[in-house]
Amino acid sequence: MTLDDATRALAAGGVDNPRAEARLLLAHVLGISRERTLTATPTPQQAQAYAAAVARRANREPFAYITGHREFWSLDFAVGPGVLVPRPDTETLIEEALRTVPDRNAPLAVADLGTGSGAILVAALREFPNATGIGFESSPVAHACAARNADRLVPGRAEIRLADWGAATGPFDLVFSNPPYIPTAEIESLDPDVARYEPHAALDGGPDGLDAYRALARLLPRILAPGGFALLKIGVGQAAAMGTLFQNLRLLRITPDLAGIPRCVLLQNHQEFLEKAGSDG
Repeated sequence: MTLDDATRALAAGGVDNPRAEARLLLAHVLGISRERTLTATPTPQQAQAYAAAVARRANREPFAYITGHREFWSLDFAVGPGVLVPRPDTETLIEEALRTVPDRNAPLAVADLGTGSGAILVAALREFPNATGIGFESSPVAHACAARNADRLVPGRAEIRLADWGAATGPFDLVFSNPPYIPTAEIESLDPDVARYEPHAALDGGPDGLDAYRALARLLPRILAPGGFALLKIGVGQAAAMGTLFQNLRLLRITPDLAGIPRCVLLQNHQEFLEKAGSDG
């Protein structure tokens, strides 16, 4: 299969930027740089592997599942079927954590609720070198993936527990979560890459997309240390509901991603605020 053949196959499958992806797939199969793909001559075995990879992508299997890798926060994460693919807009949570906790040497206790590939937890620990963390993941497949990523990228500093986030006890200084937030009825209308292949348990947020946030509203006040922060990713159109849902925490701000979409909810377990709220009630 030539690059032109691959480009046509990917275009027919509805893949955006088919020429670029055809070259990236060839680079992956051959183990060379993208720049060398225009002059490379695959062996018959490599050509067969390339055709198989193109067929998978033309059927809209996520690119990251085919290559087994995805970059997040300039780090290389292993991913695969059954694991949510890290998104660039999720990096907003790391950016906000650095803005919120300027002391990079703080000995923080960090949790990631529903850690998936471990991308958020690992990225946070890389930025805060004296921090340690626990990732909670109920999927055995994702748990194994996150454990491998943590062992490779932050050895000895992260524990990945095969457990629902309800098992978290704390106290934690920083709690991250990228919970499922897609309304159930909307999942099948997502891009085929997502709807057909990515784990629905990591996507389905219930009828209105807010079920996970209701659970977090009950959990976070119990596991956040006094003054601790929670950073949650939200979906499009969900910002307005956050103040109502998290009345037992102080909502500090909701930060947009690079596309201007409100994306990261920053909450604080502020003791004085909680005491005042209790006395007012």
